[in-house]
Amino acid sequence: MPDASSPRILVADDEVPQMRALCDTLREHGFETVGESSALAALETLRRERFDLLLTDLMMPEMDGLTLLRAATAIDPHLVGVVMTGEGSISTAVEAMKSGALDYILKPFRLNVMLPVLWRALAMRRLRLEKDELEGRIRERTAELEATNEELDAFTHSVSHDLRAPLRAISGFTTILLQHHTAGMTAEASRLLGMVATNAGRMEQLIEDLLRLARMGLEPVTRQPVNVAALVRQAIEELASEQAGRRIELTVGELPDCAGDASLLKQVFVNLLANALKFTRQREAPRIEIGCREEDGARVYYVRDNGVGFDMYYVGRLFGVFQRLHREDQFEGTGVGLSIVRRIVQLHGGKVWGEGAVDQGATFRFTLPADTLHP
Repeated sequence: MPDASSPRILVADDEVPQMRALCDTLREHGFETVGESSALAALETLRRERFDLLLTDLMMPEMDGLTLLRAATAIDPHLVGVVMTGEGSISTAVEAMKSGALDYILKPFRLNVMLPVLWRALAMRRLRLEKDELEGRIRERTAELEATNEELDAFTHSVSHDLRAPLRAISGFTTILLQHHTAGMTAEASRLLGMVATNAGRMEQLIEDLLRLARMGLEPVTRQPVNVAALVRQAIEELASEQAGRRIELTVGELPDCAGDASLLKQVFVNLLANALKFTRQREAPRIEIGCREEDGARVYYVRDNGVGFDMYYVGRLFGVFQRLHREDQFEGTGVGLSIVRRIVQLHGGKVWGEGAVDQGATFRFTLPADTLHP
């Protein structure tokens, strides 16, 4: 017997005895049915009540079944339709499908044929409803993300202009005092003023790093062929000042080309190489290696050093914003560089990880999925 959750079927057939018998039979098999003997009456019922499926005769005096089906789905787009016909020709079936019917049933009815058709049609209706619900959620989520991006854009604009303006004033006036007015100051006053200048510079760098991180992902990543070897040479040249006066054993292995955003990938190598230069500063014979190897169908690029390393117990903090594994008085930095590396790699569909040991150096690796690689 039908219950509250039974599928509701509207049966439209101008042959009243057949319509009633069909309704009774379907009720015995778990459906809730309502029968109408005319197409116009069926449309009126559809306007008042909700149904899951319309089972309509093809030939009726007021309106044929295909016209009824089109009118019915205009009232309820989620309604599915099955046409009953005694003709059974291929042309009838094709025409029914074009009009929106999911299937058709031949008269006289055979229950073992009719029931699977009805259940398939109802399953298709459920899929349509789930699809519409999912698309609605996607639209809502897209609108939320667009609103969030607008807020983020406004925030970065405010940070870029409103916060930097007073900071530039602090840095500028502090520089003037240090350059032209230290003669009348005590040594302690000069020292404190120097600390102001240092921290103002650090804050300016921190703002720049945060802005760079905030902007990541707002624009689509353009995937173009990238000459990684040339890109790494540019990164090394960009960090020339960090290498000045040091005897660094810098080895660059074979670096196959890839596909991605060249400027973003360059930032990855700049940040990882800058870290390697910084954390090998206390080594008498600093060594840095940049290379690539194939692993599980992906190209794994890496930057390895013999610097101070880190405790693997804290590896989960490596790529967090503002996360530092060394004291600021030992090594400078804002704790944002590796976060930027991770974000860029993720935007390219890859992953990044680090391995190291205290006083035994560190290795940072990142991948690009095989389907983004330029052949």
